[in-house]
Amino acid sequence: MTANDVHTLIDYHYWARDRMLDALTPLSPEQFTRDIGNSFGSVRDTVAHIHAAEWIWLARWQGESPTSLPSADRFPDVHAVRTGWQDHEAKLRAFFAGLDDVGLARVVHYRLTNGTASASALWQMLQHVVNHATYHRGQVTTMLRQLGATPPKSQDLIAFYRERSGPTA
Repeated sequence: MTANDVHTLIDYHYWARDRMLDALTPLSPEQFTRDIGNSFGSVRDTVAHIHAAEWIWLARWQGESPTSLPSADRFPDVHAVRTGWQDHEAKLRAFFAGLDDVGLARVVHYRLTNGTASASALWQMLQHVVNHATYHRGQVTTMLRQLGATPPKSQDLIAFYRERSGPTA
């Protein structure tokens, strides 16, 4: 994976995140935190999990190995999620801005939250972060429908490419 590919993937990741957050903005606080029996219970808890996973991976890339994820309670509403995530986005983008193809192929050694040692190429871990978020954004879309709320605009990668560059011959 090239540095250009990585930056495109990061752009897609945050484009899709923003579409999801835009769809969450109309939710009432009760809808946002209601446990509707999904993997993480509520929309808030699922979104906080996506953010926390991204946070822990960035920490690992920077040489840390946190032993736990931050609590979902740090996000009382959608505005808090958006603000916190935009701050984190700046850190992630800054981390990848200085990397070339060789840097992206670097193997990073880290520990899982249970202490197990692991190692992977940086570009593979980034792909995982984006894929993981895509999976959970799909859950959030289903949860919005269960709440009777309007789902987000398409978050498909092809929709991102179409919007970014228009149709190609």
